Amino acid sequence: VQLVESGGGLVQPGGSLRLSCAASGFTFSTYRMSWYRQAPGKERELVASISSDGGSTNYAASVKGRFTISRDNAKNTVYLQMNSLKPDDTAVYYCKAVRNVPTMTYWGKGTLVTVSS
Repeated sequence: VQLVESGGGLVQPGGSLRLSCAASGFTFSTYRMSWYRQAPGKERELVASISSDGGSTNYAASVKGRFTISRDNAKNTVYLQMNSLKPDDTAVYYCKAVRNVPTMTYWGKGTLVTVSS
């Protein structure tokens, strides 16, 4: 099983980035997918999540209206489009896969996003 995040980097405030998380080794289309982030010295927090069929999404209040989560089950990939980035968005972003029956959880290793001028 693998979750591999990509697309992180350095971006100026107000800029955009698109993160990708490529999944392998499990039945991607049956898992709810989420993006989390962890800033230095802070707890890991949920950023956005999407249902297994892509029909339902939810977002943290801090990113609502700026970030969009989406998935392509044919490509086993989940995305996070991040617009209007702020310095407070600086963090390592992690991809998570969850299935409830039976319970299974997988995490990626993360990709660093730095928002700075």
